[in-house]
Amino acid sequence: MDTDLPTVTVRLWRADAVVLFDWLMSTDLDAVPITHPAQKQALTDLLSRLEQDAGIAGATTEEIAAAQEEVAKDMGW
Repeated sequence: MDTDLPTVTVRLWRADAVVLFDWLMSTDLDAVPITHPAQKQALTDLLSRLEQDAGIAGATTEEIAAAQEEVAKDMGW
């Protein structure tokens, strides 16, 4: 990531970050529908930031399952 570019900070519930990280790791980004190549790059960048900064790359299967259950509890739809 270019350190000269403007950045934003997004605060996520850890369980959301674990679920997103697991999904991004297991998803074929070539199969995700996009309308512009930048969308795929942004998902790749998100995965990279989660992996490097959030400390969740080593999440166990049990931690992932617990995070999925926690996030699913708060679904309002």
